Amino acid sequence: MSLARILSRLEAVLYFGGWPVRLARALGLRSRVKVTQHTLSINHESASMPPLRLAYASDFHAGPTTDASVLLDACEQLRAASADVLLFGGDFVTLVPTEIDWLAAELASIPAPFGRFAVLGNHDWWSDVAHVVRRLEAAGIQVLTNRNVQLAPPFDGVWICGLDDHSSGRPDPLSALAGADGIRVVLMHAPSGLLDLAGERFDLALCGHTHGGQLALPGGVPIVVPHGRLSRRYSRGRHEVGAGRTLVVSVGVGCVVLPLRLFADPEIVVCDLTTAGTGQEE
Repeated sequence: MSLARILSRLEAVLYFGGWPVRLARALGLRSRVKVTQHTLSINHESASMPPLRLAYASDFHAGPTTDASVLLDACEQLRAASADVLLFGGDFVTLVPTEIDWLAAELASIPAPFGRFAVLGNHDWWSDVAHVVRRLEAAGIQVLTNRNVQLAPPFDGVWICGLDDHSSGRPDPLSALAGADGIRVVLMHAPSGLLDLAGERFDLALCGHTHGGQLALPGGVPIVVPHGRLSRRYSRGRHEVGAGRTLVVSVGVGCVVLPLRLFADPEIVVCDLTTAGTGQEE
């Protein structure tokens, strides 16, 4: 029996009946999902384009420590964002793979006229990854494992480039970026994916994994962060990482181990991309 299957069974025993979420609800610990917005003006050789709206969410962690109503709230916020493209940063489940079934159906119902794209997180890899991928693809969500997709006109100067998870996958930045000659939006799970990208060119990278600590001090300083060399350095927010490259780290949506968040409210991220002359950076 695989380690992932053993852990999923252990999770089912420890959290039998979903008692962590019920306890959190009884204590009034349910958090509201916030929307964080960024505007990026990209000066690139490619032709100008209309403003492009991306909506990003990560770390749903569907399972016994995440209140399903919070995930549904996140889906509603994504729907309200009216994005051109939906992006998902992995860790759809914690360990039990069948939790993806209902979540993928909800994500499939959110309009995204120019596509829905995802990468996998370490928890997806620790679960039954084949099942997770099948459900996502069946829901119309393309899983970009070390590959990229060019958007349709009028956004055909933009490529969504998916980089596999730094710690549990097999990241291949050359394959992820191959042929992406215009604006590069890199979709990855964790900030440590920057180590794989090294000096590669990109315009925007979106990731999660850190949960903003999930439990943080006032001001958002994380108490503990998940594994990864860059998880504390880039625990949340927007960072300029040199050579015109921008990294945005989401605190994610769901919970692991404990069914609560402190000074790390669940969030989705909305990014409005403009090219020179079509908008102002904020």
